[in-house]
Amino acid sequence: MSSAPKLSTPVRLGAIELKNRVVMAPLTRMRAVEGDVSSPLAKTYYAQRAGAGLIISEATQISPIAKGYPATPGIYSAEQTQAWKEIVDAVHAKGGKIVAQLWHVGRISHSSLHPEQGLPEAPSAIAPAGKTLTATWQMEAYETPKAMTAQDIERLKNDYKVAAHNAKTAGFDGVEIHAANGYLLDQFLQDKTNHRTDNYGGSIENRIRLLSEVLESVATEFSYDRIGVRLSPYGSFNDMGDSDTAALFNAVIQKLNGYGLSYLHMIEPRSTSAGGNDKVDENAPDTAQLFRKAFKGGFISAGGYTSESGEQALVNDSADAIAYGRLYISNPDLAERFANNAPLNPYDRGTFYGGAEKGYTDYPSL
Repeated sequence: MSSAPKLSTPVRLGAIELKNRVVMAPLTRMRAVEGDVSSPLAKTYYAQRAGAGLIISEATQISPIAKGYPATPGIYSAEQTQAWKEIVDAVHAKGGKIVAQLWHVGRISHSSLHPEQGLPEAPSAIAPAGKTLTATWQMEAYETPKAMTAQDIERLKNDYKVAAHNAKTAGFDGVEIHAANGYLLDQFLQDKTNHRTDNYGGSIENRIRLLSEVLESVATEFSYDRIGVRLSPYGSFNDMGDSDTAALFNAVIQKLNGYGLSYLHMIEPRSTSAGGNDKVDENAPDTAQLFRKAFKGGFISAGGYTSESGEQALVNDSADAIAYGRLYISNPDLAERFANNAPLNPYDRGTFYGGAEKGYTDYPSL
């Protein structure tokens, strides 16, 4: 008997039918080529993983200033869109489903990555603690970002609309709005990073406003039942925090409930691997337990799950599907391995970011 019977069953998230509940999490791999175009290898990489119920693409910047790391792909140019179309076609040819994760990093960037646009932009001119990778893969201290003007916010909403249009042109089954992990939309939500005094700052209602308006921009291209949102309550990655996390994220979820989204994708704060390690904080809040019942729709949970703990979360109704990251890097046929209770390939952390085939398309399938 398989150890993952529920993981292997189909589920519907909004308008998207998943053949199983094993989701490939968005994974930044930093292998894009000139022009922030997805590398030709990416087509192989994603097609290898088409056995997932749903693939969420690596985070994909919506504009030049949205970029936060070297060699990450965009979805704002014709060349980028064409490369994504070839990837989506390859996934569909193998019976898979794939959504594009739309990304703006805000202050988690460096002017060397977008020299024409200058300093990174953010809700407020507050530099994050720590260092970041520049365009030449050197570590340098974060710069103090420029606070976005009302005109910047209007441009941003249009950039999301254009990116969603391109995702639709490329044939994606939907899009995920990245509002987690301390990137731009999360920076607007949380009061550690949002010190604005206009309609986009201060009260919780005001801080949620930009996420709502971005959703409404994207919904001019995709119906709401093909749009997901990713959140990371209690996550401290990228120097984040809020004075009343529970009140903020309950209010965000109530707002999202009004849209009829495909799904809400939530990252468990126990898993701090977004910062480049495998530490698990057993004392961190369980956000699936805290917020799952508040959301009226499909719920994907991510954060250091095994097949056993993922299966248990489904049985407990803590989630409708489970997203796997590192295990999907080293096991292109992860869903099939779970279904057959097969052993897993170990992953090589040294090849996660940058490089070519090694640690990307050369992990064996069963």
